[in-house]
Amino acid sequence: MALAQGGNGQVCLRRVAKRGPRHAQYAGMRKYLAIALVGLAVLMATQPPESLGQGGGLDRRLAAAKRLECTFSVLGTGTWDKNVPAIKVTPAEIKANFFDINIDEGTAEAESAYGASFISVRYESGYLHIMQMSDAGPLYVTTVLARAAGEGKLMAVHTRIEYSPTIIPGFTSRPEMYLGTCTIAANPG
Repeated sequence: MALAQGGNGQVCLRRVAKRGPRHAQYAGMRKYLAIALVGLAVLMATQPPESLGQGGGLDRRLAAAKRLECTFSVLGTGTWDKNVPAIKVTPAEIKANFFDINIDEGTAEAESAYGASFISVRYESGYLHIMQMSDAGPLYVTTVLARAAGEGKLMAVHTRIEYSPTIIPGFTSRPEMYLGTCTIAANPG
């Protein structure tokens, strides 16, 4: 605070801005730093793995895969309890094997106890999507990521979109999402 004389001769008390500690001068820069960090995070999240130096070799191996052997150990099961969506997470133990994968033609085969189903394959930027459509209506999608998940393993997600009014133990009757890993194996023959 300081005394100041006005144009009409009155003396008034006036607040004078003081220069604060040295770091206060940079307070406005925090906003720009935050914007830069968010921009960097968005850039990294939208770049394919090989451009970030992560998994370039895994990316090429996944793009060339002809056979995958997958195991899934965590299951999230969705349901509607009294019309309210809910999910239950439990341990799981399922396997899914795909062979004769041909990314150029967009096809693959699957080992299944339930017979053949149409399989469509798409590879893009470190993600291999394998989509199975059944004549009975359900849709299964397995996505393998060019991200390491242990020795020789890649991260994988398997979803089953299916619904039945009656829950039958051991069969898919509600939407399911499994988390696990896949290994790239040699095609027999």
